[in-house]
Amino acid sequence: MKRFILTGAPGAGKTSIINALAAMGHSIVLEAATDVIAAESVRGNPEPWRNPDFIDKIVALQRQRQIDAANAKYPVQFHDRSAVCTLALAKYLGIAPPAALLEEMNRIEWEGVFQRRVLFIENLGFVEPTGARRISFEDALVFERVHRKTYQAFGYECVSITPASVSERVRHILSLI
Repeated sequence: MKRFILTGAPGAGKTSIINALAAMGHSIVLEAATDVIAAESVRGNPEPWRNPDFIDKIVALQRQRQIDAANAKYPVQFHDRSAVCTLALAKYLGIAPPAALLEEMNRIEWEGVFQRRVLFIENLGFVEPTGARRISFEDALVFERVHRKTYQAFGYECVSITPASVSERVRHILSLI
């Protein structure tokens, strides 16, 4: 199975693209960080990224989702972010990467889990706030640069998916795989 990572700035449209791919019948794996933030918010924690175990919770959910989806009978699978994104998040937040994240990075590299071409969803020129997304556009641009540099540091090729309609972006992605 070929597993492709979709990454980029918060609010770039990754989830819309992943949902469109799923609607077309493609195998997908959803982003973990948003779900961790939502679960923590339900528990009354409005800023879970300030907790020392925040990154660990994301890594655990990402790993479980990837492993659960590993047996899908599809030739191609799309992942909304990966552990490399979680490393970029730790860097952005100024947090030393916890042991669980470093172990997961080693596992995905050793097992060759993902394709080396990452589908880098370019920002749309704005960020629409949500319950889990409270980042300014300016900070999202900084985060976008951290993501790109982190992927490149691990030898991934970032293939730009430029702003366009969701259907145009999906067509572009499918043409690349």
